[in-house]
Amino acid sequence: MTDEIAVPSRAMVIMAHPDDAEFVVAGTVALWAQRGSAICYCLCTRGDRGSNDPGITPWALARIREEEQRAACAILGVQELVFLDYPDGTLEPTLALRRDLTREIRRFRPEVVITSDPTARFHGDHYLNHPDHRAAGSAALDAVFPSAETRYIFPELLAQGLEPHRVHAVYIHGAAEPNVWIDIEPVLEVKAKALAAHKSQVGDAPVLEWLRGMAREQGRARGLRAAEAFRRIVLHE
Repeated sequence: MTDEIAVPSRAMVIMAHPDDAEFVVAGTVALWAQRGSAICYCLCTRGDRGSNDPGITPWALARIREEEQRAACAILGVQELVFLDYPDGTLEPTLALRRDLTREIRRFRPEVVITSDPTARFHGDHYLNHPDHRAAGSAALDAVFPSAETRYIFPELLAQGLEPHRVHAVYIHGAAEPNVWIDIEPVLEVKAKALAAHKSQVGDAPVLEWLRGMAREQGRARGLRAAEAFRRIVLHE
């Protein structure tokens, strides 16, 4: 049993690092892009600290990871990619980050925002959630509400011609109590191809096998062979 969710006309994905979206929400992104959504990725960092290789500098890694992300976006049909250039590994949900995300939301004017659950400290029994993921999710949700839709929060944005914008709904990945399951079986291989583009992070790992297992686990609650689960919060009808 899948959930019949209207495809948004415009959607923004806010994550901390390159590859975050490909691991967890790119099936939904691929589906929506195929069905006509205009999609923007807004990434808080360039992932420049995401290696233990002493032979590569953070500057060089940032260049590589940007190229990998652009390749993944092309595979998925993502139309726009924005990097905010905050430091990787030490991201915090500051007012500055919230203002920058508010600016991007008002500029792109998405119907839906996809982000991660800032309250999730771990997933299952084998993964501690990265603090950058939590920081990005916290700032993203605060940018959606109240900042993006409230005129005199960050009034300097008005001077840039960025009027308030109401996001219709947020889709929160990693929530303990999801209420929407999106069937991604038709695009699971597309998602895997996009994740495989992040060669610096996944190497030659069996990404399709990984993602199939994750999608099967998320879909089990609704009898789906492959799904992405979200906590969907509708802010405005």
